[in-house]
Amino acid sequence: MSMYKECDIRGVYQEELKEADALLIGKAVGTILKGGSLVVAGDARYSTESLKKTLIEGLLSTGAHVVDIGMTPTPLLYFAKKKLALDGGVMVTASHNPAQYNGFKISLGDSPIEPKDIAQIETLANSEEFISGTGTYEFLDITDSYLSMIDENILKSGTLKVVVDCGNGAASILAPVLLERMGHTVIPLFCECEGHFPNRNPNPSVEKHLSALKEAVTIHQADVGIAFDGDGDRVIFVDNKGRFCESEAIFVLLCDYYLEKEAHGKIVYDGKSSSIVNKHITHRKGIPIPERSGHAFIKKRFLMEEAILAGEVSGHFFFKELGHDDGLFGALKFLQILVERGESLSAIMDKIEKPLITPDIRIYIDEDEREAILSHVEQLGSSYTLSYLDGVRVDYPKGWVVVRKSVTEPCVTLRLEANSYEDAVDITEHLFKEKYPEVEELILMSLKKD
Repeated sequence: MSMYKECDIRGVYQEELKEADALLIGKAVGTILKGGSLVVAGDARYSTESLKKTLIEGLLSTGAHVVDIGMTPTPLLYFAKKKLALDGGVMVTASHNPAQYNGFKISLGDSPIEPKDIAQIETLANSEEFISGTGTYEFLDITDSYLSMIDENILKSGTLKVVVDCGNGAASILAPVLLERMGHTVIPLFCECEGHFPNRNPNPSVEKHLSALKEAVTIHQADVGIAFDGDGDRVIFVDNKGRFCESEAIFVLLCDYYLEKEAHGKIVYDGKSSSIVNKHITHRKGIPIPERSGHAFIKKRFLMEEAILAGEVSGHFFFKELGHDDGLFGALKFLQILVERGESLSAIMDKIEKPLITPDIRIYIDEDEREAILSHVEQLGSSYTLSYLDGVRVDYPKGWVVVRKSVTEPCVTLRLEANSYEDAVDITEHLFKEKYPEVEELILMSLKKD
């Protein structure tokens, strides 16, 4: 399995990704930017510091100027790059992947990285045709500038009791401080940086990973629970009854706020989102723009369309004020909205339409089988409406299915929405029963509530 993905680089540390690779990647990035200036940071993983040190060595060998902002959430790297007007940036992280993984989120210029950029880095790393020079290094703490930005954009109107679950990731450094700064009462959960993630999986968008947070919200009678991923650029919420809140439901509330504030505007959304997102934006006189899943794809469309907001099912939220996504900012902005509405989160969630929809189902299979399942869905779905924005989507009269290859993991992801459970059974039987009965079972099991 190659560590070079469509929009970033990541793999199992010391198996797929080693310090020698970090050195070559640093030299490749420095070569592409012709030396240039870059911000570099890392998350809390046990392998990050060593990989970051070697990456910086590679960058310096090309004549680059490196601004190291230390261990920090990914959003602060984006903020620093923009604030300091630098040419690029590299975040050493594997984001939401388990502890044995690590990798690099890379920015080259002002546009999000694309598959062709990753391919160029891989080609250079293999050919070792690098430029050489004598670079310069400085360490800079960007925290105070980031806090000032927060103060300018978020009202200090906090009145909520909040359980914050940082999953021992990079958000542990700042999330409790930011929430208290806004006036909220904070109950920290797993807010110590521990690179092996001893308490939960670093992906909070999977509901079963948040059992401790849901319990803590109930025990402490908190108003809301917040969970971050390993590098702090995703945020997920739990309501005051300890119930997991789907990202689409949170997103439509953000859409309400921004469309009321802006009166109109474009909103980019993850193409595999529930139908409530499109309906909600249209109802509010916004312009809904679907885009394929993946941070870089959503961000590129968000910037290209000059949108006021963008959202991904995984918990990435992009804001006009910032020009990028930020889980910390998203959490604070959402709490501001919750305070202004004056209702409990559970009451608000109960009012939002909830079509029957699966979570993002991951099926870990090898590359050949991934291609086979996409071809199978395309073939059987050909008598209905097919679309190819992201993988293969089949729209039936009473629901839809999308199957796509993940850009970050060796799997396909699948999502189904239907008007009823019976309709879901009909769709899954048509597509999967004969050749992929285990997929049919996964889908139907995911739709059955406790």
